[in-house]
Amino acid sequence: MQFFGRLVDSLNTVTNLFANPYRVREVPLSEYVSHSRVMEDGRIMLHRTARSWDCLLINPKTPQNAFRLFQVSSEVEAKAMFVQFATKIRPFYEISPDSLKVDTVQQLTDCLRSHPNWSLAHVAVEMSMKESFRHNHIMCCINDTESEEGMTPLHLACKKDDIDCVRELVEGCGVRLDIADKNGETVFHYAARQSNCQMIELFSKQRSVGVNHLSNSGETPLHIACRLGKTDVAKSLLHCQASCNVVGSNGYPIHTAMKFIQAGCAEAILEADPSQISTEDAHYGGTPLHWAKKSDMIRLLINHGCALNYLSKTGETPLHIMVKRGRFECAMLLLVHGADTNSKGESGNTPLHLAMELDNLDLIKALIVFGADVKLPNDFGETPGLIAARHSKGFEDILGIATVVGSLSKGLDAADGDGYGHRRYDRLLCLDGGGIRGLVLIQLLIAIEQAAGQPVRELFDWISGTSTGGILALAIVHGKSMQYLRCLYFRMKDEVFKGSRPFSSVPLEEFLKKEFGENTKMTDVTKPKVMVTGTLADRHPGELHLFRNYNPPELQHDPPYMRTAEFQAVTQPKDQLVWRAARCSGAAPTYFRPMGRFLDGGLLANNPTLDALTEIHEYSQNLRRKGRENQVKKLGIVVSLGTGKPPQVPVTSVDVFRPSNPWELAKTVFGARELGKMVVDCCTDSDGRAVDRARAWCEMVDIPYFRLNSQLKMDVMLDEIDDAILINMLWDTQIYIHQERERIQQLVQLLLSA
Repeated sequence: MQFFGRLVDSLNTVTNLFANPYRVREVPLSEYVSHSRVMEDGRIMLHRTARSWDCLLINPKTPQNAFRLFQVSSEVEAKAMFVQFATKIRPFYEISPDSLKVDTVQQLTDCLRSHPNWSLAHVAVEMSMKESFRHNHIMCCINDTESEEGMTPLHLACKKDDIDCVRELVEGCGVRLDIADKNGETVFHYAARQSNCQMIELFSKQRSVGVNHLSNSGETPLHIACRLGKTDVAKSLLHCQASCNVVGSNGYPIHTAMKFIQAGCAEAILEADPSQISTEDAHYGGTPLHWAKKSDMIRLLINHGCALNYLSKTGETPLHIMVKRGRFECAMLLLVHGADTNSKGESGNTPLHLAMELDNLDLIKALIVFGADVKLPNDFGETPGLIAARHSKGFEDILGIATVVGSLSKGLDAADGDGYGHRRYDRLLCLDGGGIRGLVLIQLLIAIEQAAGQPVRELFDWISGTSTGGILALAIVHGKSMQYLRCLYFRMKDEVFKGSRPFSSVPLEEFLKKEFGENTKMTDVTKPKVMVTGTLADRHPGELHLFRNYNPPELQHDPPYMRTAEFQAVTQPKDQLVWRAARCSGAAPTYFRPMGRFLDGGLLANNPTLDALTEIHEYSQNLRRKGRENQVKKLGIVVSLGTGKPPQVPVTSVDVFRPSNPWELAKTVFGARELGKMVVDCCTDSDGRAVDRARAWCEMVDIPYFRLNSQLKMDVMLDEIDDAILINMLWDTQIYIHQERERIQQLVQLLLSA
């Protein structure tokens, strides 16, 4: 039996040697009574057995047992490892004898073997044994750097995201925060990579240059936080006096935030130091706006007041950069906030020169629509039109647009004075409804202004509008420029058309209050006269109401309907707010909720021309009845502008009937949908017979009538928000303006001579 026992022990020893000689086991000391003790240091002993060298650590809690640290067959290996273990394990069992368990000892020996060059402090951090930091042997190496990466124990604790060890090292041991590893990174760099802001708050308790240290890769901790998008970390660093003015490999921290599209970090920097909005990078001289890659980042910078047309050292504005990089959304955002389309950069090239070279038709259209000059030469005498002839597939259309832009922008001789009171005839402008397609109205009005050399407000005595046309009519009367309104509409759509229909009315109302003033009355501005349509929907049938900036004419004829109920009287112009009038006129059903008792004026007068003519006639008749014949002026010209005609498409069926089978049910549903759409479109149609009737009315009384309405290549929804679709809509309008340039010139001559 003894033989078999020794055989089993021998097999276990051999198996252990082949399996893992450094696996820690708890063994009884009695097994080693008969074996010689070769070396001893404190509680660690090295025994020589018949087949191996065994290293033991006496367990202070159970003196009869020991932890076998290793069991190897090589004497050289055994003695070398014994020396290492005896030297480095002592502080751990001395400072915390009760915490030593098999698993802990195993982790400790594994760490010592894996990192033989680590100091005791590094090992303590790796083991998360914060209580051992107070041991003298560990305290004396608390700021040592290990040879591989040059990390201090605090570097390692940050890398492990061990906040308990970090706190003990910083508060209890007074470690240095300015030591850099082999990559030139301080503990602030390491902390910046983590999402635990407590580390940086702990570091902030002592001042250190490490917070702004530039690493070998050209990054401060703030650069790292901006690159990785760690907003909270960036805020903590800024609170710790991190500087925004250290130049790194990616410029200043604000430039890094722009490059890596980290809006939160950019916002934090701008809140801490608003002057960073205009900081130039050292290499290119570009502002953060030059570095922006996404429209959200550009919007952030614009909201903080960045300079849109700032020229970098390379002679480029942000718009040049966005065009060069083909960033359509970014370029559009710059354009709608007023970026200069004709700013000259390197070699005298405008953004349009660059777009032509790239043959980017979307950008070409956008730039021309926003006023880029196709005939402006660069330093080599090349115009964008010349480059288009060489590079662009659609250069014929582009050169055609160039012709109309050049001819209309010259303008005609402007009349002296403001024109009011010196004119022989009154002039009427009528603006259709159409939601975001009001951009078509704006583009047409810009063409008229360019040809006349005068703002629209000075060209007309009466302006009427419905829905979006009503908003524009009020904006014109209140002196807003067409270029401003074009940009405003592009910005407004993203604020107003959010979510699903019906849209919240709050953004629209806030937008109108901001533009017209919350307390501005209709009668605050009286020239030119304006009438905006609305539909009184608190009665059936509904009635057309005109919001005016003058007192309405007193009617002599009977009311159109017999009233079976009393309705609240409509307020007078002097009591009506401009923003509310605009909101009432634009309360399109299914798009927005009603404004009190008012719905969109387009329900009854989407083309307000006939209603405006009727109003002017009644106004003149009222003056005659009051003996003020000398104040009556004959109407000399009527200009009606549309919001674009969609292409006609075939309709397969508008038949609605009682179905007798599933197939007929599908046909009925489809027919009902098409019929409903046709009814709505016909009721709100601003072209066709509505135009024919207005033209006939004007011809009967010998008044020149001009109707301008571009043919669109696709149907654009009233709530369209896609910039590319809207730019194509305006491009169609610009082509239409080119085609109708002679009629526009004729129209302008009549306006200026009336």
